[in-house]
Amino acid sequence: MPTNPFLSGTSRMSRRNFLAATGALSLGAALTACGGGDSGGSSASAKPVSQADIDKAMRTPTELTFWTWVPNIAKEVALFEKKYPAVKVKVVNAGQGTPQYTKLRTALKAGTGAPDLVQIEYQAIPTFTITDSLLDLRPYGASALESTFVDWTWGQVSGSDGEVWAIPQDTGPMGMLYREDIFDKHGIDVPTTWDEFAEAARRLHRADPDVYLTNLAANQVAAWHGLLWQAGAKPYATSGGGDITIRVDDAASRRLGAYWGGLAKEGVIGVEPDFTDSWYAALNKGTYATWLTAAWGPVFLSGSAKATAGKWRAAPLPQWDAARPSSGNWGGSTTAVIRSTENPVAAAVFAQFLNSDPASARMFATEQFFFPATKALLTDAEFTGDAPAFYGGQKVNQVFADISSTVNSSFQWPPFLDKAATDWTETVGKSLADKGDTVAALGSWQQRLTAYAKGQGFTVRGS
Repeated sequence: MPTNPFLSGTSRMSRRNFLAATGALSLGAALTACGGGDSGGSSASAKPVSQADIDKAMRTPTELTFWTWVPNIAKEVALFEKKYPAVKVKVVNAGQGTPQYTKLRTALKAGTGAPDLVQIEYQAIPTFTITDSLLDLRPYGASALESTFVDWTWGQVSGSDGEVWAIPQDTGPMGMLYREDIFDKHGIDVPTTWDEFAEAARRLHRADPDVYLTNLAANQVAAWHGLLWQAGAKPYATSGGGDITIRVDDAASRRLGAYWGGLAKEGVIGVEPDFTDSWYAALNKGTYATWLTAAWGPVFLSGSAKATAGKWRAAPLPQWDAARPSSGNWGGSTTAVIRSTENPVAAAVFAQFLNSDPASARMFATEQFFFPATKALLTDAEFTGDAPAFYGGQKVNQVFADISSTVNSSFQWPPFLDKAATDWTETVGKSLADKGDTVAALGSWQQRLTAYAKGQGFTVRGS
């Protein structure tokens, strides 16, 4: 199953806005504190820590506290402790995704109880950099790891001035899982463009009114962001001084809204909430012929739709421009160091080792079945050559490894993701569920986010 609430839909996300989640710390105050001058968390002018100082820190008895929801991560931690026996890591599960972030904000506001390191999703990084809560890892050698990771993942953890806010751990490039048996029964070719996909949706539902080509869950803002990403949209962009660009109803977004809103109105796709009992049942009984999902989806589906073993295959997402293959990302996380740590060297070394050491990275792929962020694993014949029987012996990892190379590296997230998710569900998601005007709902989403950002002290552009 996806490893965080954002992956699982807004029905499991906190409905509290950013202010409530931060204990009434206003973004306006954060902008004032972080704007102009040296914030302390950004190390643009900081000198690199010498190798001698790093070696000394790693020989000094130290205990690090690491908040993470990753199951059985003690195995990876043990690799680090074997290499650096003076440093011990206390692993704490403080919640999964949003619940952990809420506890972290509370600890940061109180000035006590924060860990040295945290598991943090890509989309949550701006929420903590805006409050200057993360340590820039450049002085500790993190920049040297850039070529280790898939290019677009490095863009997700980097700041506008070159800061390195976290180290990538896993990813979720989006593709399409499809029922080969249903396609064959109805003579449907695997769609390579969204036009072909729409026509197949109409054709299939006409032939069998109990079957839909896919389900676009009206509660799943994460999937929508992934589809925006694939479509080339740039819904958010932040810069120094508290400027933010919000364009969730630009041309690319409107094309997406018209497309999916139109199919929902026609009744040829499903829009039921995902990760529910009825959704699982629908996958098992063949109600949906495809699942537009991420690279973690194949393993998840094989455990959740066992009745359909051998019937599924994987393919890239259909394309808006077949000559320029593109995809988006849905999910994945990183390891970040909290700026208040009293052990920055040891914490920074741990974050880097955990995710770049070949044995540790491979363990994430084979023990937790995370989809890799390292280039080495994505070109490793043992990993890409895996041919699970659930997918008829298809090399599914290779399919998603190829997709990963097409993910755009310029997509950014807002510093108030909870608010963006809640507002999407109440506007765009609702329009899908109600079979209403999704393009108009995009305008409502834009208006809500613009008003919120201005109320928090941002200068909003692109509205």
